[in-house]
Amino acid sequence: MPVTRKSLLSGGLAAVLLATSGYLTVQLRERDPRPVPAGGTAPLLTAPAAPAAVGTAAAAAGPRYERLAGPDRTVVRDARGGVLATLTDGARTAVLTGPSRTFTEPGTTSAVLTGDSWVRLMPQPWKAGAQDEAWFRTWFGRYLGSTEDDVLAVATQYLAGAPEGRDGKGVRVRGDASFGPLNPDGSSGNDLRLEQTDFLDYLGVPYTFADKVTKRPDRTRYGAFDCSGFVRMVYGYRSGYPLLSKDAPGPGLPRTANGLARTGPGVPVLPLATAPGSDTTVRPASTDPLLPGDLVFFEIDARTGARLDHTGIYLGLDTDGHPRYISSREEADGPTFGDKGGTARLDDNGLYAKGLRSAKRL
Repeated sequence: MPVTRKSLLSGGLAAVLLATSGYLTVQLRERDPRPVPAGGTAPLLTAPAAPAAVGTAAAAAGPRYERLAGPDRTVVRDARGGVLATLTDGARTAVLTGPSRTFTEPGTTSAVLTGDSWVRLMPQPWKAGAQDEAWFRTWFGRYLGSTEDDVLAVATQYLAGAPEGRDGKGVRVRGDASFGPLNPDGSSGNDLRLEQTDFLDYLGVPYTFADKVTKRPDRTRYGAFDCSGFVRMVYGYRSGYPLLSKDAPGPGLPRTANGLARTGPGVPVLPLATAPGSDTTVRPASTDPLLPGDLVFFEIDARTGARLDHTGIYLGLDTDGHPRYISSREEADGPTFGDKGGTARLDDNGLYAKGLRSAKRL
């Protein structure tokens, strides 16, 4: 959960936001270039063609369900062999193919992410043969080709400068988030901000967890969450995955990065490994098994020993082919997939790439 205290990179990019779009550009690229009114993720510069057409065409052709291993999963293909979805055994996370879109965060990075992966939670974990069950047919028919907000869209709704959005009760559920209050004993690069800020602090309302514990928010932390609080906001409060009040096995997401990695639910796609004869965790040999939406875990604070102390959500490859993730970081004062205080890449010699330890698919 805590973001790094190790020697942080200085983050030399100026926090300059585009005057017109502020925090982020999200563009959906059409297969047909004619513009259609936007319908989901905000802001949309260009909306996709009618989403129903994708699902309808696939249904008419009859999708093919192919079984693969490493991890065990089902890949759904259309009549021409194109991938429509990837469904992993034991995981609720599904990666669906939809209209191409582009994410940018010009205030902190020149990286651009363009892709057609849409990450959604199924109502129950996938298992081989579930394509014949009524729940899946209903769910797949609704979401294949849909441009309703998905996990990746929700995750980017908390970047610096993101517009505010409230629910029917007037609770702010989206918009520019910070990491936490300033630490009176901290300094730049050295515990500048206080940790232990959960998603309910951002919301400013009490929350009853799946383990029947009710917590009240800390008013001094309104509008903020740390790295695991961010994951819990995106996957839990916004996307519907159950949440636990603490680190413990149970029917939901634990509180901290270490709890999410070691006791939380999910299918290991980059298993946590240690050096022979030691409890020292080691970096995975490859990031190739990752899919957008996977939770990634890091050990970047020497003071925490083998404890995993940072987490985020894998976004995919940027246009230069580099794997990139989004997380709430102290040095960026909130969620970012940019390079302030360290590159958000998983394949360089930066702090986070070196600290990568494991990944899970919820």
